[in-house]
Amino acid sequence: MQSYRAGVLAIAVAGVMWSLMGLAFRNIEAASVWQILFYRSLGTTPVLFAFIAWRSGGHPLQRVGRAGWAGVIGGLGLVLAFTGAMIAFKATTIANAVFLFAASPFLAAILAWVLLREPVRLVTRLAIGLALVGIVIMVREGLAAGAMAGNAAALLSALGFAGFTVSLRWGKLEDMMPAVMLGAVFSMLVAWPMAALEGDALRVSLQDGAIAVAMGALLVGLGMVLYTLGSRVVPAAEATLISLIEVMLAPIWVRLVLGETASSGTFVGGGIVLAAIMVNALSGVRRTAPA
Repeated sequence: MQSYRAGVLAIAVAGVMWSLMGLAFRNIEAASVWQILFYRSLGTTPVLFAFIAWRSGGHPLQRVGRAGWAGVIGGLGLVLAFTGAMIAFKATTIANAVFLFAASPFLAAILAWVLLREPVRLVTRLAIGLALVGIVIMVREGLAAGAMAGNAAALLSALGFAGFTVSLRWGKLEDMMPAVMLGAVFSMLVAWPMAALEGDALRVSLQDGAIAVAMGALLVGLGMVLYTLGSRVVPAAEATLISLIEVMLAPIWVRLVLGETASSGTFVGGGIVLAAIMVNALSGVRRTAPA
């Protein structure tokens, strides 16, 4: 994919696909969080493996092996991210969950500063402060509505994504796909015994299993493939802005299809977080733009 326009389109389509995750989750009837996580990861793994095989010229295991400890740590971070996301979807509104997920870039900046001693730009520091205001508003609203567990799970998910990002920087990995695939594999290894402890093992209805596998193969797997292809020709700051489609559309889908809404505090706080991300990303666009 060489065209800038094609790259923008690929990232935009990926954002739309990811935005459907909450709606797909809401259509699962009885499967538990651990069962959904297992079957979603089961759908994701072969798609990513096939893509890695294609990009590596038929040597996927060598490409995965080159990810090293950074890939393993990043994959473990994604276990926390994926699990937290599923719990958040179950315990709070889709809008509240995705707005809190969006705080991940700022958590990554803080972790990179603490662990890797990476400097944090002034604009990013101001954006982190602005995002914190939005998060406080949403968390307070969730506490009043009895959805604190969902807020905590969403923030843990954002922290897991941040850990994934920082591990890639630490390992200087340009290809994130092996780490994402490892995250899917590790998620299955965690979800299987946890589902067994709940007493249901992996027995789910055909509908629930099909939706979960489709979430993994299409929304996560194919979405990641499109985002990766697009990000090869689109600068990172611009890709961040385009992928905000996910956060903006996710609450709309569940509102239109299921009538699910959220409190005014959720949208006020979420809007502040989105504004912080846009300010930070736009400053990156200006900083990297050619003269």
